[in-house]
Amino acid sequence: MYRQITSNKRRTIIILFVFLLFIGILSFVFGDILGDPSAAYIIMAVGVVYAVISYYLASRTALAVNGAQEIQKKDNPRLWRIVENLSITDGLPMPKVYIIEDRAPNAFATGRDPYHASICVTSGLLAIMNDDEVQGVVAHELGHVKNYDIRVSMITFALVAVVALLADVILRFTFFGIGDRRRNNSGQAGQILMLVGIVAAILAPIVAILIQLAVSRQREYLADATGALTTRYPEGLADALEKIKQTSSGGALQRQNTATAHFFFVNPLRNHSITNLFSTHPPIDERIAKLRGMDTGK
Repeated sequence: MYRQITSNKRRTIIILFVFLLFIGILSFVFGDILGDPSAAYIIMAVGVVYAVISYYLASRTALAVNGAQEIQKKDNPRLWRIVENLSITDGLPMPKVYIIEDRAPNAFATGRDPYHASICVTSGLLAIMNDDEVQGVVAHELGHVKNYDIRVSMITFALVAVVALLADVILRFTFFGIGDRRRNNSGQAGQILMLVGIVAAILAPIVAILIQLAVSRQREYLADATGALTTRYPEGLADALEKIKQTSSGGALQRQNTATAHFFFVNPLRNHSITNLFSTHPPIDERIAKLRGMDTGK
């Protein structure tokens, strides 16, 4: 199990490094087209500022748009006790606890660090799962908090924002030939440069989103491993995933929101081929197989 956690962390670092390298190459292309490399850094700075603002508002927004209601111990002693016990086990501060009134079994955690964390589960999850399964799900969500996954998600979000801005500007400058005029480029070399700019502008956002999805999926595997390590009972989490898989909704909420889908325990969007292709969550069967293949003693 420790090897699984280490492997997932290593893969996330590698993917983020590739992401940064990709942005560096894109910035070089942009600077070459424009003839002024400093403009790329300005756009990158704007993207980072935008991501930082979103970072501090993300938790509050995620809870509000999904209709989450904060509870106290007296409102649901069972859930409160499970969250409290697992927080103590993980050495984490007690997070705020929320419930979403929805029949679909699902959950999510949010918060920029363990001191500003919230755990939210649906009423549907509490209705169909026993205590071992609820513990598995809550331990997974606390794993996101413990591993600072919201912070990692916002870093990747910032990188995606930078890529989107760079791609948009590259496309505009290439289309209007501004960079070509500034460089006094013409003829075949200018046409090649224009073609490179157009291709880069079209492909860059797609590549950025795919890298973001890869990071998100690795963090889900990491939270599974961390949660299983906390409870020392991977089967509880595996059984919870199995139950969700067998439900008619598959975890899809009645209130659909693509912007916060990556926060959830399983994909909260309705089962469509397009959403599956660009899902921030790995397939449930793969997660179950990894959990049941774990050895809690290693």
